[in-house]
Amino acid sequence: MTGRFVIRDVARADFDQWLPLWEGYNTFYRRVGPTAVSPEVTQTTWARFFDSYEPVHCLVAEAGGALIGLAHYIYHRNTVMLGPTCYLQDLFTGEAARGRGVGRALIEGVYERARAAGSTRVYWQTHETNETARKLYDAIAERSGFIVYRRDL
Repeated sequence: MTGRFVIRDVARADFDQWLPLWEGYNTFYRRVGPTAVSPEVTQTTWARFFDSYEPVHCLVAEAGGALIGLAHYIYHRNTVMLGPTCYLQDLFTGEAARGRGVGRALIEGVYERARAAGSTRVYWQTHETNETARKLYDAIAERSGFIVYRRDL
């Protein structure tokens, strides 16, 4: 895939093109089979992008009328800042669009929207084995040094 692309807010009409990217992201992180994201979660996530009471947002990268990437981000409160913090939860570029700067542009788009919302920090996490993404992240952000712990309940 060649050519230019634009970063924009997702639109309701994008669902049929957003869904394969979302599924690609979940497959990349091996959320398949028993650990798959349910259709109910997918539909609820999609609906949240368009609910003004939800802090969940979506940017997409588009080239020639086709969606080629997505970024989901969430605003939340923080105990050490007055303004909201922005968590970049999901970032994915379709395979044919990789290596063209789409991921970087999506992150920059999140940075712009976070600044406009009064946030002074954007953060995210990635799997330690995601070496390609980590090269990009090391170039555009600083590693916090924190290790993530979790327990499913």
